[in-house]
Amino acid sequence: MARIKLAYLGGGSTRAVGTMASFIHQGADFDGSEVVLIDLPGSRLDLVKTLADKMAKARGLDLTITTTTDRRAGLTDVDAVLSSFRPGGFQARVLDERIPLANGVIGQETQGPGGFFMCLRAVHVMQQVAEELAAVAPKARVFNYTNPVNLVAQAWTTHCDIPLVALCEGPIVYPRELMRDLGYVYDDVDAKMVGLNHASWAFEQTYQGRDAMPILREEWERRRDDPTQDRDLLRRLRIATTFDAIPSHYFQYYYCEDEVLAELRAKPTTRAEDILSWAPGYWEHYEEQAATDDPQLDPARSRGGIHELELAIDVMDAVFNDKDEIHPVNVPNVGGMLPGFAEDLVVEIYGRCNANWIEPLPAPPLSRDVRGLVLALGEYQALAGQVAWDGDWRAGIRALTANPLVRTIDQAEVIYTELAAAHREHLPERLVPPSVR
Repeated sequence: MARIKLAYLGGGSTRAVGTMASFIHQGADFDGSEVVLIDLPGSRLDLVKTLADKMAKARGLDLTITTTTDRRAGLTDVDAVLSSFRPGGFQARVLDERIPLANGVIGQETQGPGGFFMCLRAVHVMQQVAEELAAVAPKARVFNYTNPVNLVAQAWTTHCDIPLVALCEGPIVYPRELMRDLGYVYDDVDAKMVGLNHASWAFEQTYQGRDAMPILREEWERRRDDPTQDRDLLRRLRIATTFDAIPSHYFQYYYCEDEVLAELRAKPTTRAEDILSWAPGYWEHYEEQAATDDPQLDPARSRGGIHELELAIDVMDAVFNDKDEIHPVNVPNVGGMLPGFAEDLVVEIYGRCNANWIEPLPAPPLSRDVRGLVLALGEYQALAGQVAWDGDWRAGIRALTANPLVRTIDQAEVIYTELAAAHREHLPERLVPPSVR
């Protein structure tokens, strides 16, 4: 049982309640620990603390929950940092989605120009976090959920010696969700995926112990010409059967770009606007539960893992309690464990997690028919991480031009300038063109 001091960056968010529920669900492994919830003034830190305190008490746990808006103070002497924040909030994400769409490019939280600017904003904050940790908690380990997790991790691991692992549940859920959406049993799916975050491919996929691909090919032939079928499901199924492997959901932005772009531009609201409309309902539910002695979160009215699946907590548990478990992780490709990719590139791979930290494990090479796009995304990732850490706006335009969703220099220049203008209060001056300062 590890007694740690954990700082949670973003601890006053709608997602924080579910994540704390996940931590408390495994709380016996952290009994006696302290969690410092850190967020900006005006966030719901006190409400999250109340819920966490009550959930811990109801389970008989000895957990100390504190709050602060002073990040440096909250980071002092911590053993671990859980990073899950959104610079500019969902209002900034709306701009990340709307501005590219207005210029004929997919707007999305982690992909394309939207993901690029989320990276620039996030790394600007993470640089400050790195400096503060070096001063007040140099032995801390960072568990990153802040999106885009691969770009943030790329910038950090290239320039900072404090250990960081980035986490995403995608490799666990993508194959299961595809099979579930086709009518199969979620928990009967077993798969292993590697590549880059939001750009990974299964190299094993079974259903009830047998190869899942014949099932998927049969489902594709049965559904492909049915106009009543869900288009998102059909796209995922088509990509899987075309390349003979279950993909990350996000590959539809590339392999079905025209169709997805048309759908996004026709939709009256963006994903961020949808979440903003749901947020009052989340807080209402949290307020209701905070009034009880044993809060119970309804997954339909909450955000976060809610102990169903919260990979960062699992990896943290494996590291600090030396459980020697294997989990999907985003770490540098040390030793070339994912063949064909640079050793300093952050890849999504399986890693052995224990007190010694995280050891990436050998993975099979991606097949040649999918490797080209992933390699291109990897080169873009490396550029994005470098620009975010110490580049300027000119390098930013070059990096954005390297993104596979951006087709021309004209697009890159226009979108970069408009997004930089929209987000300038969250960016260092070096990344803002003089014309919009």
